[in-house]
Parts: sequence; structure tokens; C-alpha cells
Amino acid sequence: MTHAAGAIGAAPLTGPDLTRFFERDAIAVARDLLGCHLRVGDVGGRITETEAYFPDDAASHAFRGPTPRNGAMFGKPGNVYIYRIYGMHWCVNFVCTTGSAVLIRALEPEAGIPTMIDRRNNDALTQLCSGPGKLCQALGIDLSLNDRLLDRPPFSISPSAPVEIVAGKRIGITKNAEAPWRFGISGSRYLSKPFR
Repeated sequence: MTHAAGAIGAAPLTGPDLTRFFERDAIAVARDLLGCHLRVGDVGGRITETEAYFPDDAASHAFRGPTPRNGAMFGKPGNVYIYRIYGMHWCVNFVCTTGSAVLIRALEPEAGIPTMIDRRNNDALTQLCSGPGKLCQALGIDLSLNDRLLDRPPFSISPSAPVEIVAGKRIGITKNAEAPWRFGISGSRYLSKPFR
């Protein structure tokens, strides 16, 4: 299946356009984010893999309601929610409706590639952003960027041309693990793991 999220080279989403894009069902947003161009300062790329999470989803950080850690998930549509996993890796999510968010799992590097290589100490392009922790390291994302909107520096996100989408089970969770809410660009080499 494909989606129409705009045109290549489209202007970044800002203000009401950003709100309209994200103030929707997390599955719809997760699918429509595929192919979008994410920038964090001078580095970034094309989003190739996402996962959707809902407030009534036992795998979601929002499942038990707002806390100091997950407060950003209850912010405005288009808000950024960042957290650490395994005590070492940052993950970045974009808020949809209240308590819903999309985890950005992978992207295809497009801008600032030398900086990404330096940050990751790895020059294999397909490995620079092939997982949520790698992506955050390559883009320089950490907790200091939590709880701000995607139209505020250093972030920007731009719509894309239509892409062909594949779906499957989310990765690395034990609760509600059967939900097919992981999405990727079909045939992309820039994924955290292949789709079955």
C-alpha cells in the first residue's frame, strides 16, 4: 500500500500543519511518517521504519498514565518524547493524540553523513541509523531535546512522496507483542530488521 504525504522537497511541517499531521490515530501517523525527512540540526534522513503505541496498549509508556518520565507523551501533537532503554540507548518518539506516540526505529541517512559516521564510529551507511538507539546516537538526540515540538529547533520534519509500506509485529516488547504496528518502507536497506 502507499500513502500520499506530500511531495519531495516539501517545506517542513509547522504550526497548524504540524498539529493536523500528528493529531490522528498513531497507526495512520506511523504509516504516513515513512518517507518523511527528519532533520536534527544539520543531520538527518528519510524515515524508513516506525512503530505505533497507544495509551491503552500495555507495551506503551503511557499505559499507567502520566509520570515525570513520560510527561512528554501527554503533550501537544508533534511533541518529541525521548527515553533511555537498557540504561544506555536513547529512543525518540513523536506524539500523536494524547498518550499515543510513534517510535522512530530507522532512517536512511541523507544529510550530515560525516557527522553521523563520527558519532557512530561506523562508516557503513546501512548501519548508521538502523535501530532506535543507533538513530539517536547518529542524530545527536538525547534527553536534552525531550518535550519540544518538531517545528522548534533543532528539529524539522518534511512530508514525502508516496512510498510502498510493509507491516509486522513490533520488536523488543513482551506485552501486546502480537499487534502488527511496526511499519517500514518496502525493500528499504535501511531498517533495524527485515520484515518477514
